[in-house]
Amino acid sequence: MAAAGVERWLYPTEKGLYCEPGDFYIDPSRAVSRAIITHGHGDHARPGHQAVLATPETIEVMKVRMGPEGARSFEAFDAGTTKRIGGVDIRLAPAGHILGSAQVVLEHNGARAVVSGDYKRQPDPTCAPFELVPCDVFVTEATFALPVFRHEPADGEVRRLLNSMAANPERTHLVGVYGLGKCQRLIKLCRQAGYDGPVYLHGALVELTKLYQRLGVDLGEIGHIDPAARSTKSGRSKDYAGALVLCPPSAVDDRWSRRFSDPVTSFASGWMRIRGRIRQAGVELPLVISDHADWPELLDTIVATGAEEVWVTHGREDVLVYQLGLMGRKARALALVGFEDEAE
Repeated sequence: MAAAGVERWLYPTEKGLYCEPGDFYIDPSRAVSRAIITHGHGDHARPGHQAVLATPETIEVMKVRMGPEGARSFEAFDAGTTKRIGGVDIRLAPAGHILGSAQVVLEHNGARAVVSGDYKRQPDPTCAPFELVPCDVFVTEATFALPVFRHEPADGEVRRLLNSMAANPERTHLVGVYGLGKCQRLIKLCRQAGYDGPVYLHGALVELTKLYQRLGVDLGEIGHIDPAARSTKSGRSKDYAGALVLCPPSAVDDRWSRRFSDPVTSFASGWMRIRGRIRQAGVELPLVISDHADWPELLDTIVATGAEEVWVTHGREDVLVYQLGLMGRKARALALVGFEDEAE
């Protein structure tokens, strides 16, 4: 079995998943000499590496988030092309998670391993769709690896948002979104659904949204809310009645949000499937929009790869490993450190 030999050359270490013959790490949690980065979220892309190999889009994201000195050197590697390092053939395949996200496809000694990074199977107009790659070993995330997680179609959730805006034209709709991926995807989905008004952004969301625009993602008219603007007699810097405003989740209910009159508060996340999370977020309009695979998508993807072994990381590893065992599949948890749910 080809999968049996993969663990001799690809294995977890205290710094992250290490490919020995190529002498590189994939999404390492600490600074290393050579890293392949699957995408730009901070729990996968960290500063301080000597050399970074990633898609051109991921490199641009890293430079915006960390500055041009975030790594000593960057090497752009287009998805679909093949590179050989230390006897290992490497290809990046689209992961469908955010702009530039990629799976790392490794072939060595007649075996193929695929490290998925984070991925989703739902369509996303802001990034390339997930590419299914048959393999011997599949390294999968497990962010939403519980049977309760079945994500709604994103276009239906966006329609709920726009219907609420139409029904409450006097109220600002304030939506909590993560700054990289979710923000830009929600804007684009709104555009596809016919919303052509300006979308206003909290300052923390501006730079990455500008990057998406520079990289060719048309997001329409974007407005920026000036945090230094003076308040009017009403106590608010501008009348945002009827407007769509996006902000980090932490800003939905802090001092920044008090400038809006009677806002409809919302949060776009896969976690909005859980009532306890909705109560914790304290929002009026929960939107189940996720940038990760849900439970059925995780299982379907794993089966479709044909992998003899499945390595599980980043989330509910125990539940997914148990379920795969019930399905007669060999699976184990990698227990890599340093991964969080930033992307949700």
